[in-house]
Amino acid sequence: MNTRTKVSEDLIGKAALVTGGSRGIGAATALRLAREGADVAVTYVHGKDGAAEVVREIEALGRRAVALRADLADAGEAAGAVERAAEALGGLDILVNNGGVGLLGPVEGISVADLDRVLAVNVRGVFLTSRAAASRMGPGAAIITVGSCMTQRVPGPGGTLYAMTKSALIGLTKALARELGPRGITANIVHPGPVDTDMNPANGPFADAQASLTALGRFGTPQEVASTIAHLASAAYVTGAEFSVDGGHAA
Repeated sequence: MNTRTKVSEDLIGKAALVTGGSRGIGAATALRLAREGADVAVTYVHGKDGAAEVVREIEALGRRAVALRADLADAGEAAGAVERAAEALGGLDILVNNGGVGLLGPVEGISVADLDRVLAVNVRGVFLTSRAAASRMGPGAAIITVGSCMTQRVPGPGGTLYAMTKSALIGLTKALARELGPRGITANIVHPGPVDTDMNPANGPFADAQASLTALGRFGTPQEVASTIAHLASAAYVTGAEFSVDGGHAA
């Protein structure tokens, strides 16, 4: 990851938590926030080594960092990650709800166990981390949630469960903006399009079809999504908004 790019330092002195921060968009976001001056906690479930590498890179930038194992499907661990991050960093100013799971397939083949798991991580976990963060945040704080381009346009079959859970986050974000606005806390949601990660590589078997659905004809990078998230972390007069970082997938 390139950590040498010159960026602003709008987040000096801020403390951030990025869920699912061991790889992909989460790792890029954690590093971008650190380059702009924030101390950063990241959560992981299975990516212990990746999370440790993110911590090392953040510390090399002169910022504090901590990796926390937390399964967002567990209600106690989801809320507890916020408490642990705030304790480690001395407070919390930025929450990035990036952690999530994807499950694609025909609606008839989705079991109740699948439904419960995806809802627990993608919806309940985000609600619980947001609620816990709101109780600790003050004026100037920000909650940024990672949604999906599939909330704007579902180009084919198989995405029912995933699109449903990510769409729920739009309502959560808008309601949080109204509830937390009087306290000077913003809430926004970012919808990535096809992004080159290890879970969905730009050279994967379905990559050409995904790229063809965008106006730019290519996958995005985690860093391109992270730049919008970092902007929203300090955009004090932007709240309750949806941002498509999707290469024109929804155009």
